[in-house]
Amino acid sequence: FSSKQASTYLCFLLVSSQHNTITSLSTMFKKFSTKDSHQVKQPKSSALRKIRSLITEQYPSINEATLDDLIPKKAQIHVVKPKDIQHVEIVAIDAKPLFFKFNDDYYPTLQVLHKYPDMMAHQQVDRGAVKFVLSGADIMCPGLTSEGGKVDQDVPEGGVVAIMVEGKENALAIGKMTMSGKDVVKKNKGIGITLVHYMDDGLYRAKEFDQIKLGKK
Repeated sequence: FSSKQASTYLCFLLVSSQHNTITSLSTMFKKFSTKDSHQVKQPKSSALRKIRSLITEQYPSINEATLDDLIPKKAQIHVVKPKDIQHVEIVAIDAKPLFFKFNDDYYPTLQVLHKYPDMMAHQQVDRGAVKFVLSGADIMCPGLTSEGGKVDQDVPEGGVVAIMVEGKENALAIGKMTMSGKDVVKKNKGIGITLVHYMDDGLYRAKEFDQIKLGKK
């Protein structure tokens, strides 16, 4: 890609290294492993109903039938508080991590998003940004507005979005808008999306919680 694009994507790393937010967000799952010992509990029926309600409220395209497919009523459901990661709870279905809660928001894992790609709005970066996103860098506005990028201007500040890349079918990351889509285009500078979960982080590589499979608490 061009020297101008190269300069733009260098900003991914420079800005990320200067902001502490990336430490608590995009890198929170970097060293995560389901083989570690975590705090595990089975939610009561009332707590499970609340989880289901919050997920459908946050993602209206996930209806009850879809949610029953994701969280079957006869499945073994656990809430996991990861070791060394604050303010995060992972919802595991039959020992497999499918959703996680960070502060007040629920996020699907990328595996769920790949199965239901329309559950959230999409924002697109061009191919030159891929290596920066996969290193955990937050997404700068120019990475969305440059040639090959696409901005959904209807997404509000705080909206949870799928990070797409030109020419690829599946999202490579999930993030949270630091400003509205309209402001991304209007300002065209600064961090537009804070990365939360991306391909090849520890959560993406996770398959099953060993201690749940083995019946340990």
